[in-house]
Amino acid sequence: QKVSVEVLDHLEHLALVDFRDSEGVERLQKAIQFADQLHEVNTDGVEPMDSVLEDRCLYLREDDVTEGNCTKDLLENAREKVEEYFVAPPGNIPLPKLEERDTFLQGS
Repeated sequence: QKVSVEVLDHLEHLALVDFRDSEGVERLQKAIQFADQLHEVNTDGVEPMDSVLEDRCLYLREDDVTEGNCTKDLLENAREKVEEYFVAPPGNIPLPKLEERDTFLQGS
């Protein structure tokens, strides 16, 4: 399935994923093909569920801290940061409009 430039632009803004190269677009197309298999499942007469475990009691576990003091290492993963904080989501950073960006599918 082909994905239009407009859909890619919309997905980039929602998911904060960059689709400016053929590898990113190919990965997206494979994900869509994989998800399309769900249309083949017959769900007639199946009631929607709130959870796949709705017939069980779910208990909270104790939170055991096993590591710590790794702020510096964690912040190395940040795309954008201010002082010692993640800028989240990075989508709050204004992105240029589609016409202003160099996108892989632009003009195709």
